[in-house]
Amino acid sequence: MTLVRVPPVLRSEAGGVREVEADGTTVREVMEDLSRRLPALGTRVYSGGELQPFVNVYVDGEDVRTRDGLDTPVSGTSTVILLPAMAGGAITSRSRAAEPPSAVACRP
Repeated sequence: MTLVRVPPVLRSEAGGVREVEADGTTVREVMEDLSRRLPALGTRVYSGGELQPFVNVYVDGEDVRTRDGLDTPVSGTSTVILLPAMAGGAITSRSRAAEPPSAVACRP
């Protein structure tokens, strides 16, 4: 079985675990098996035979997009990492976002 690492943001869908095992010889087969075993996790990362757009998948440290995508081979010793894309930062005021930090810091 292939080890699949689950990031903190998706652990509630995986019953709180960090890692799960799934069967398959390709990323697609692993994702199909994962979807059967843990439907809540499966629907968050994989749907209609495709990865959700915000999910990055790595096999043994390599992004599957630079390999064979969902047809990337995996073995019983492979580690698959699910990594949702994260947006960051928060701007509290659009007008201040355009100002250099020194201008914002000097305002009362």
